Amino acid sequence: MTGPLTAGACREAMWNRLAATRAVSYPLPPHGHHPNFARARDAARHLLAHPELAGVRVLVAGPERVLLPLRKLALEAGLTLYVPHQKKEGWYWRLTELAGAQLSRMAAVGEPRLQPEGAQAAVLACVAADRQGGRLGKGFGWGARGLKLDLPEYTLAHPLMLLDGLPCPADSVVRLISTPGGVVTPGKP
Repeated sequence: MTGPLTAGACREAMWNRLAATRAVSYPLPPHGHHPNFARARDAARHLLAHPELAGVRVLVAGPERVLLPLRKLALEAGLTLYVPHQKKEGWYWRLTELAGAQLSRMAAVGEPRLQPEGAQAAVLACVAADRQGGRLGKGFGWGARGLKLDLPEYTLAHPLMLLDGLPCPADSVVRLISTPGGVVTPGKP
């Protein structure tokens, strides 16, 4: 991706690239979604093990399929999760049971809450990210509306999704980008 692109064109190019290289799995095609990339569990493991998240006990995590391994690992480690409610804008599911990692089980085991009480950080999915910390989401949904929570944000990305620079404005800025191979600290080589 070279030259200036609109956010929509950047997303489309990334979805095409990921689909062509078969770096993603369900939901397919990845277009319109935060890509569920190969080895997302490894990326989640690296992020949760990073010293910057060592003291985090309450985490906001997106409902996207690619973040399912992160939700599972966090709940297994005893963290409390808040996941945005899919049908009530502005509401969250408070989750402490492993079954709550699955989107289909959140209503059965989660508690609906208006605020993510005690949340210390947020993990958002992305379509692309850059080495300066820019994160580009799918363009709609809870993450695109802005969290308005004043929390540090983090994301997971496949190496193909990590760019030297986004060719469009970022949706948000993240402090760390975790890939299957390790954690990238924006601004550091």
